[in-house]
Amino acid sequence: MAAKPDYRKLYHPAAFNAWQTIAFTGIVMTLGAQLVLALIRQPKPDGFHWLYVVWAGVFVLGTLTNLFGKPDDHHHH
Repeated sequence: MAAKPDYRKLYHPAAFNAWQTIAFTGIVMTLGAQLVLALIRQPKPDGFHWLYVVWAGVFVLGTLTNLFGKPDDHHHH
């Protein structure tokens, strides 16, 4: 019987893998950029909203790898 996935890996930054960390940082930085653009009253560039889609996709793929990847299979680069 397969071990139950550790769902803490979905929301606890200490349990994130590299892909989740990159995506989480990207989302935070994109939100910050959007806030700065609003504060200086500049329009968002065309396609700015796609950044959120990309970061969410990277986070989901990282989460799937983190939850269902082999724990002993370390991907050192």
